[in-house]
Amino acid sequence: MRIPAKYWIPASVVGILITTEVTLRLALGLGNPVLVQADSDTGYRFQPNQKIFRFGKHIQYNQYSQRSEPITPEKPAGKLRILMLGDSVLNGGNPTDQSQIITELFEAKLSASGHPAEVLNASSGSWGIGNQLGYLRKFGTFNADAVILQIGTHDLTQPTSNSEIVGHHPSFPTHPPLLAIQEAWTRYAWPNLAFRLKLGSLPGELPPPTSADPDRQFKENMQSLKQIAILVRSKKIPVFVLFTPNYDDLLPNPKQPKYKSEFLRLLKNLRVPMIDAHAVWSTLPPGTVKTYFRDWVHLTVPAHQAIAQKLFDRLCVGRQLPACLPKKPPTSAIVP
Repeated sequence: MRIPAKYWIPASVVGILITTEVTLRLALGLGNPVLVQADSDTGYRFQPNQKIFRFGKHIQYNQYSQRSEPITPEKPAGKLRILMLGDSVLNGGNPTDQSQIITELFEAKLSASGHPAEVLNASSGSWGIGNQLGYLRKFGTFNADAVILQIGTHDLTQPTSNSEIVGHHPSFPTHPPLLAIQEAWTRYAWPNLAFRLKLGSLPGELPPPTSADPDRQFKENMQSLKQIAILVRSKKIPVFVLFTPNYDDLLPNPKQPKYKSEFLRLLKNLRVPMIDAHAVWSTLPPGTVKTYFRDWVHLTVPAHQAIAQKLFDRLCVGRQLPACLPKKPPTSAIVP
């Protein structure tokens, strides 16, 4: 018996749509984006307790909106705990698997050296220094043995991000879309098509906000940095800065970013040690440096590995972090 076209055509369309929906969800993780929430202290942060598989990458956020596994409020006995704060450079974003972000790689190096560790990743796209301060005021320092602030060239003059964009930009959703097909079209297919048709700009990660008065903003940010140093040290915790460069700070030729010299002077006055990726990478061949960037600021896995190694070398091998030093045996165990 021949089925009339008025039946099999819509049935085929429905079948194709269902197959496409299931494929997009299972193979790409579409329909299940990482979710964000507005926050009066931090501007915004990732919603707690998310575990997602997306574009072949694993992404996890714990109960404190950190891109880390769940933790206990009190540091476990015998563990080294380091809290890192930063923006999308530290976070790694959707293109980076959880196991390949800076904090996880650094944690693995610490643990392999005989220091069981937790390296916590409190970060979000377009966070500025003011957002980092807001996070510390809201959640505290988690009894960390050290706090490391990831600050990039653009962060020196970036205003503190607020919550206006949450729920309005595709990269800052507050709830999942109804369909994976819907997300594929609205967030990826249509924006790319519109760009090709010259109807819009190329989609991508949202650039950080900029200031109309960078000199004033730099001074405000340095005040926020001073407040972070005071807050952290009031807990008798050492604070460090990891400085990360933008692409054009290094290529085609290395150059000194504006405000960096003044930034260095402030850190010296505050006695805050800096791990300077910009200075280190300025000595590398351009071909190597090029492999460290996936766009104008965001880093690749090889760059994450290089930074994790530099953190380990400076803090542990270089003996700058007391908690990272070899533990002395008990007095009773020492044989005269």
